[in-house]
Parts: sequence; C-alpha cells; structure tokens
Amino acid sequence: MSLYSRLAEYRKKLGINQTEMGALVGTSRQTISQIERGDYSPSLELAMKIAHVCDATVEDIFYEVDK
Repeated sequence: MSLYSRLAEYRKKLGINQTEMGALVGTSRQTISQIERGDYSPSLELAMKIAHVCDATVEDIFYEVDK
C-alpha cells in the first residue's frame, strides 16, 4: 500500500505556502513538499499536527491506496 495525501489541497484552502505550513507544524518546507509529492510519509505526530492546523482529521488528509 502507498500513502497519499490531500495536504496541498488543504494548504491551498488555508491560503498558505509550504514554508508557512512547515512553520505551523514544526518542520521544513522541504518536508511539506515531500509529503505533498508522496515521497515522504510523516510520523503520526506530524500527521496529527498537520490535521490540527487544517482543522481536519488525519484520515481526511492521508489515505492509503492498494497498488
């Protein structure tokens, strides 16, 4: 299974860029970019921080797909 995210969609709804999202959740712009591209799976702690900032659940933002 692969982990995908709707992070870019939620971030754009908030009107913030990757750098700002990184600052809000305590990580770098590069990490946010990697998550959005599907190149990095965040820790549970980071996923929860992202969901909180986006006012969503972890499951709203992150989902698995069978390949």
